[in-house]
Amino acid sequence: MPELPEVQTIADDLNKKILGKRVLKVWLDWPKHLNFLENKNGVLKLVKKPELKYFEKFIKGKKILKARRRAKNLLLDLSCGYMMLIHQKMTGHLLVGNWKIVSGRAVAMGSDDISKDPYNRFIHVIFYLSGGKMLGLSDVRKFAKIILGKKQDLENLPELKELGPEPLDKNFKFNDFREIISSKTGKTKQVLMNPKVIAGIGNIYSDDILWLARINPFKPANKISEAELKELFKAIRIILNKAIKLRGSSISDFRDTAGKKGDYGRVMLAYQREGEKCLRNDGGIIVRKKIGGRSAHFCPVCQKL
Repeated sequence: MPELPEVQTIADDLNKKILGKRVLKVWLDWPKHLNFLENKNGVLKLVKKPELKYFEKFIKGKKILKARRRAKNLLLDLSCGYMMLIHQKMTGHLLVGNWKIVSGRAVAMGSDDISKDPYNRFIHVIFYLSGGKMLGLSDVRKFAKIILGKKQDLENLPELKELGPEPLDKNFKFNDFREIISSKTGKTKQVLMNPKVIAGIGNIYSDDILWLARINPFKPANKISEAELKELFKAIRIILNKAIKLRGSSISDFRDTAGKKGDYGRVMLAYQREGEKCLRNDGGIIVRKKIGGRSAHFCPVCQKL
């Protein structure tokens, strides 16, 4: 699943490529992707699989004002007070390109990375934009979610309202971090991955963050020392900023808006390095253990419990 660095990469790309463009029409072949958030007399109702004409009624002509990220959600601020939330889920990624519809399927035009990489061919939604550009959603497993509605209504959805602080926010200081983490009794990796505690950190980056901070993923969060907390806080920013600079991880099917892979996969510190020597050359071998239905990769020598 795209995590904070991947979604930030997409948001940054869209701000460069489609800002100011208007939505002209929408094509789709998988209605479950679309949702519309209605507000009737103050009561919010999520309309799932709305008719395309109904969805287009509210998005057609809207200008894209800004792309931004909240946790793992991509938010597109639109004109007239509207907003579109896109959660790419397991295998979704957004592409800016051109497609033609052939026998009910979207086929990429040109000979760039979008058309060459097979992971970019699963286009299920296309937003036709002014100026000839198109914004397409490629999603192998079809789990991605798009919600259109008024900005103030969307921001009141639990999936946004209940999120924890952004780890890269300049206003998120160490004292705030210490207060949050020290109050949690769960295993540190699970605490880091809980979006209601800290927003946007997932499986990949939590492993590398904990390795850099020399903290065992199974250690209870409220047992972490002051010195360890400082290292952990620092490691979060180092790893996430590095991953953003390298345009995310493409160990599976994530691609940027040009259909290209991210480069963080070549510099991973612990994630998916099971059986390899610890990069600290401390004699440790990276192990993988299950933790709450996910996997934790760590070095038992420098990340002692």
